[in-house]
Amino acid sequence: MKATSGFFTGILLLASFVNEISAQRPRLPGTAVENHEPATAQPRVQIKRAPQSDEQTISGTATEGAVADIGSIVRAFTTKETEFRKALSEYAFKRDAVIQTIGMGGQITGEYHRVSQFVFSDQNERFEKITFFPQPTLTELSLTQEDLDDLGGGQPFALEASKIDQYDFKYLFKERLDELNTYVFDVAPKSLPKKVSERFFQGRIWVDEQDLQIVKVRGKGVPEGKQRFPLFETYRQQIDGRYWFPTYTYADDELVFPKGQTVHLRMLVHYSDYKRFRSKVRITEVNGSGEVVPETEPPPAPGPRKP
Repeated sequence: MKATSGFFTGILLLASFVNEISAQRPRLPGTAVENHEPATAQPRVQIKRAPQSDEQTISGTATEGAVADIGSIVRAFTTKETEFRKALSEYAFKRDAVIQTIGMGGQITGEYHRVSQFVFSDQNERFEKITFFPQPTLTELSLTQEDLDDLGGGQPFALEASKIDQYDFKYLFKERLDELNTYVFDVAPKSLPKKVSERFFQGRIWVDEQDLQIVKVRGKGVPEGKQRFPLFETYRQQIDGRYWFPTYTYADDELVFPKGQTVHLRMLVHYSDYKRFRSKVRITEVNGSGEVVPETEPPPAPGPRKP
């Protein structure tokens, strides 16, 4: 994110949302709601495994007792992250995102609110269908392409197997996380690139002991350059008894920019209604007025497929 002294301009694709609200207005619980009332209080979501039928199987090996081989665990969950990113491109889902700036007295000084359905065309191409997008009111900062990429569901710095040699993984301990037993790792890049567009993750991850998939992430994108990125926390839930997809990302952080400006930012992004399709992901753009400009006019999304 970049600090700005003017009005919020140049919103690109995959953003969240803004709507001015007075400090006296009653706050809603921290859940995505159909009446589009923004809510940025951190939700408490219990992490649990989806019910399994006798026919369903989950890849991954449960580990009992002491951790046997840290290296094999790292290789396993980074391989699963590669599968996760590929699988996510085959799912339609809903994203409800809110980004707010907070004043000295705790009042909301600006907001960007965007609700979208990521659906598939008749050509099996996934595109963003905006269902709610009021005029943004952010004035203290502007979103960059890196910020918008982070909202897409599969964070661009996913810890894939192809990048395993570029990270240091430090095993810390085992921890009970709601219904799950997890391995906890600190993760950091071995070296930082000069370009902000080359994204890496720095922070902490929780890996399910049974499925060997990441179920919780806390950290930020690096390097920052002249930008500043908030410390975020992402929780995942098991979808279709197999993949652990993000269900919400939350951040409440003060961004201190190089010239000394400090901006208190709060962000809440909900992901829901995952439904599997086959797809080719098509990138669209948003022009300066905040309107989506697709490469071609997308046809209407198809109805639910029948078996």
